Amino acid sequence: MDIKDQSVISVCFSDDRKQVLLIKRRDVPVWVLPGGAIEENESFEEACERETFEETGYQVKILKKVAEYTPINKLSKYTHFYECQIISGKAKITDESKDIKFFNIDNLPKRLPPPYPYWIEDAFLNKKFIIKKKIFSVNYRSLILNLLKHPILVIRFLLTKIGLTINT
Repeated sequence: MDIKDQSVISVCFSDDRKQVLLIKRRDVPVWVLPGGAIEENESFEEACERETFEETGYQVKILKKVAEYTPINKLSKYTHFYECQIISGKAKITDESKDIKFFNIDNLPKRLPPPYPYWIEDAFLNKKFIIKKKIFSVNYRSLILNLLKHPILVIRFLLTKIGLTINT
């Protein structure tokens, strides 16, 4: 599988596992888990640590690989999902993030797009094995429904898919 068809995502819980770290993106202003692309000659783990630092300002160490998610369409990528622990740094707004915040697990943002709520739940289960699932929640039906509810957000999301970003 080509590296450009894959991504990494991290989840960082508070020490008591009651809160999860999210970033608010600039290009599509919704709360998401930190993560992104894998660079040439970079391991998935290195990409996860780098992306988390670039988007949050926190240095992390990987605790475990939680899951591998397979896309069912062109709206998402094959995703390597890791649970990480913050080891140093402080929250830092970047070119990619406009806010960084811990949210209570029981009170996640209302506009947390799929598949993030499901992935947070998978990590929270703390399984001893790597979960392998298809990404069913990111599909053309949900895209159309969200287009009707949040047209500007969906248009901005689609623009990122063709390489155009609007940073606010």
